[in-house]
Formats: sequence, structure tokens, C-alpha cells
Amino acid sequence: MRSTNILGTTYRFTNNFDLPTDRPLIIVTNHQSMYDIPPLIWYMRKHHPKFVSKKELGKGIPSVSFNLVHGGSVLIDRNDGKSAIMEIGKLGTYIEEHKRSAVIFPEGTRSRDGHPKPFKPMGLKMLLKKAPSALVVPISINNSWKLVRFGQFPMGLGAKVQLEVQKPLENTGNLDELIQQIEASVVSGINSFK
Repeated sequence: MRSTNILGTTYRFTNNFDLPTDRPLIIVTNHQSMYDIPPLIWYMRKHHPKFVSKKELGKGIPSVSFNLVHGGSVLIDRNDGKSAIMEIGKLGTYIEEHKRSAVIFPEGTRSRDGHPKPFKPMGLKMLLKKAPSALVVPISINNSWKLVRFGQFPMGLGAKVQLEVQKPLENTGNLDELIQQIEASVVSGINSFK
């Protein structure tokens, strides 16, 4: 994160809620670029976030790949839905037992222009089933796509990356309704959509 400050990038994390550290969290957020991940790790560090990531990120990215492979995250094959859901289920069981947090990007892929994509609910639904005591924490991310608007090089200048925690939600057991609420909450804080 600090190396991107050279490019004029700034980070702002807004959280007006007291998030517990003695119960699991399911952090649900939109996805704009790989630069979403380091701020989530840093600002949510006391909750020990584990990520649901595509397996391709497990190698070749300094620091990020090592952290994903060795830090308890799950790397899924997006072409093998059955095994992906099973791996996400294991993560749900882990966070339920160890009071950790899981981060999932239900859009399934990055938005390259900041506009949110519709949620693909299966992975999130599995996390909610396997970690029923988890508090759901919607987070809206803005402007990280501007760092990679031209691809990996040149990087965008002066991006004002913002992460905003929306009101946490309890798992009521009605998963379809809950997922709709989560998606509406995340989208409500995305500036490019307003």
C-alpha cells in the first residue's frame, strides 16, 4: 500500500461500527482490482481475514501469493464449481471453529470500471451455512480500479481508494433474503453506481 503512495494513491477506511473479535465474521465486498486485498488485510488485521481467491493468484505475485497459500485462505478453481464450493465450505467451518473472518467477493471477478456486477450467491451461501454464528460485514470499495485502468503498466495516478464498512447483518437463516440485503448494502456505498 505504501509503495502506491508514490503515485499519489491514498487510502481511507471508514468503519462506524464496533466489530467483535470473539466471533467469526464474513466480510462481503465488491471487487475492483487486486489492490482491494492489501487494505482489507491491513485494516481488518485484528480479525485475521482469510480470502476466497482464484487458484491463479497462488503463484507469481510477491507477498500476496505467499500470504494466500500459507495464511489459511482457500484457492478455488472457478472451472470446477463442485470442488470450489467444497473448499469454501471448509473455510466456513474453519472460521466458525476458530473465530476468524472470511473475505469473499461474490461478484466472482473484478469490475474494471467501478460498476458493480451481480452477485453469484453460491459461495456466499455456503459460507453462511458453514459459519451460522458469523456476523456479516458488508464493505463497499471505491476507486481501486483506477490503479489498473490502463492494465498493469502504467499504473493510474492519484487514485483515492476508499473502503467503507456498511451496517453489519446477523444471519437470520433466510439465506436468499440475507444475500439480497448484503448485495444492496454493498452496492449502496459504491460511488460510481450512484
